[in-house]
Amino acid sequence: MKKYIKVVGAVIIKDHKILCAQRSETMSLPLLWEFPGGKIEEGETPEAALVRELKEEMNCDIKVLNKVETTIYEYDFAIIELSTFYSELINGEVHLTEHKQIKWLPANDLESLEWAPADIPAVQKITKEY
Repeated sequence: MKKYIKVVGAVIIKDHKILCAQRSETMSLPLLWEFPGGKIEEGETPEAALVRELKEEMNCDIKVLNKVETTIYEYDFAIIELSTFYSELINGEVHLTEHKQIKWLPANDLESLEWAPADIPAVQKITKEY
């Protein structure tokens, strides 16, 4: 039986653009794009996990706002439950520690990137909302 992993992703909006992060060559799903975030630890709320992960991964502080989408996607390595949340940068600039690169894109350009499959429903919803 595959592992079931709950993860969160931040849809960070700044100056009408959305932060997109490209996974590095050494990560699972190499070079695909995602909303940054990570695993929810035992006893942690999704919002607290998102704040912690962004501090660890990108050395920035965020305020978690409304939920965008929850998607369940079965990869060959695990079943992922991804909850994405609109978020706002409240302190610090984004610094990459794990990802290959980031881009700030307007919502109507999001679909120009090759996204990790679990992120695609959120991308589609954001594109329709903006």
